Amino acid sequence: MIRVLISLTWLLASVSVAASQDVQSILQTHAEEVAKPSRKSVSVVLDDLVASGLPQAPEFLEQWAERNVWRNNATGLFVIVTEEGDDLTFRDIDSGETGTASEDGFTQLRPNGGVRRVIGTALVQFQLSDPDPARRQSALDSIARRGEASQLEPLVASLAGEDDPALRARKEQLITFLTARFGEDTDARVAAIESLSADTSVEARAVLSQILSANAGVATDTPEGNIARILDPMEDPTASYGQLVDAGLAPPIVPVGAVRSALEANIVDGRVGGVPLAQLGDQDMRNMAYGALAADGTVPPLVTQDDITVALENAVFFERYSEEDTTVTDAARATLDAIETRVGLEQTFDLALDGLSLASIYFLAAIGLAITFGQMGVINMAHGEFIMMGAYTGYVVQLFVPDYTVSLLVALPLAFAVTFGAGVAMERLVIRHLYHRPLETLLATFGISIALQQIAKNIFGTQARPLTSPDWLGGALVISDNIQISYIRIAIFVFALLFLCLLLFILNRTRLGLEVRAVNQNPGMAASMGINPDRINMMTFGLGSGIAGVAGVGIGLYAQVTSEMGANYIVQSFMTVVVGGVGSVFGTLAGAGLIGFLQKGIEWLNPSNTLAAQTYMILFIILFIQFRPKGIVAPKGRAAAD
Repeated sequence: MIRVLISLTWLLASVSVAASQDVQSILQTHAEEVAKPSRKSVSVVLDDLVASGLPQAPEFLEQWAERNVWRNNATGLFVIVTEEGDDLTFRDIDSGETGTASEDGFTQLRPNGGVRRVIGTALVQFQLSDPDPARRQSALDSIARRGEASQLEPLVASLAGEDDPALRARKEQLITFLTARFGEDTDARVAAIESLSADTSVEARAVLSQILSANAGVATDTPEGNIARILDPMEDPTASYGQLVDAGLAPPIVPVGAVRSALEANIVDGRVGGVPLAQLGDQDMRNMAYGALAADGTVPPLVTQDDITVALENAVFFERYSEEDTTVTDAARATLDAIETRVGLEQTFDLALDGLSLASIYFLAAIGLAITFGQMGVINMAHGEFIMMGAYTGYVVQLFVPDYTVSLLVALPLAFAVTFGAGVAMERLVIRHLYHRPLETLLATFGISIALQQIAKNIFGTQARPLTSPDWLGGALVISDNIQISYIRIAIFVFALLFLCLLLFILNRTRLGLEVRAVNQNPGMAASMGINPDRINMMTFGLGSGIAGVAGVGIGLYAQVTSEMGANYIVQSFMTVVVGGVGSVFGTLAGAGLIGFLQKGIEWLNPSNTLAAQTYMILFIILFIQFRPKGIVAPKGRAAAD
């Protein structure tokens, strides 16, 4: 008890010596509003606290919103409290001196959610000029979430002292938003709205949409105010008539059950409205009986379809802008239309980037097949497993080389060597015995693909293994809110271009490429010129397999590395080669582009069902081959004759 008296004496003394302008004196002026605040009454307290500019005011507002402010019942003083068991550790709002007391004699202030939001708005005004950049950012985030007219003036005032370029730019953007919505001068609002025409962000569109918010209404004459548009009631007659009823402009429709109940309740001497009960089995007679009751005022009148049509034709349905200034809404509508047009163009460009990215992946997956199938005519169903082997090679390298950049540089040539050797072994042991026997080749390579998948499962397990990209490939290139592409996709695109150039150089500028093309066109003539077709076939198959392995490293950076990952690309790879044109590198490039863009386009039209998108894509490819069986880039010369 003595401790409580000492604490109360200290509080009284601290108030008596306080300066005339402190937080406690402001709170005592509005003691009842502080103790029992409402959303309307609390603004008086907050205005005085904000106008005081006292440095301790922000902390009090924070503690008040967090319900850490208590009131001494005997003295009426407000203190900041920390609860510790049955005792309270309190701190003076102005001096910061502390003390302890029991809970007896103190009352905790518990502002409701609405009051706390109002307090938070006032607190933002202090935080806008806080020395801590994090607190200033927090204040700007709060304004962005719930912009109000009262925030515009303090936001403008805080701009002069802002030394952080990023925060200054954010403040200028929010000033534009708030001016567009709450500015007092029409010209200033229109200028702010028109300045948003180049801003395609969601925030800018939300600001314009709020200005253009409209409420539905109905009237019997030409409506007054800033009308957004006139509605056609016949688009939804039932809802439109319900709106008429709600506005008191038409009688409500009497439900069938209510008609029956009304007839049953008004039976007099075996009749209802003068109609004998025996005749009420007929609908027309029931309507007659109900009409007689309605004429007497016993029941509400029956509304017919003709009545509904006439009522709708004689009423005007409209939407009225909440904003009364037509100049402002006209500017907002024109600006929003311009932004939406620009957003549509940006989304189209972003979709094109996605299609280009997918085409790059398909090209990487199919470029090796363009060698083995396009140049040699071998249907290699195990091509996807060479992609898988390359991806696992990259994973194993990363286990021993922790630097992801170095491991990537090591994995690329090593993956080529591993899959080149596997391809040569496969050609020597199986493929060379099955040339010109496509069915047997298909079955044999399909069996090999299953065997390779099982071997991978036995070695690496069934869980997906990570093939981590370097840090410099993390993140995305953000052009705007609607256009962005990850750096890994850009890298895969560049990777695909390098592969294209490398393959064209090998086929057109090296002796191996010359011999491959010679054997492909006429093996007998090539053999008579001293070329060993058997050796060239082995090297060609090994080259195609090696390229698939290197492609697997690139694909593994984007997709999950599993034993089944190759199966996800084998169908698209064959479609890419066939659609592009068998035997043509540029045809493979064209086929990858067609399939990639087509799949992304179908997914955009039907985003909720990617399986359906792939199905539609395959159907389109089937139809395309019917009209152009040799592909986009048809072979020429002897290859065309074959």
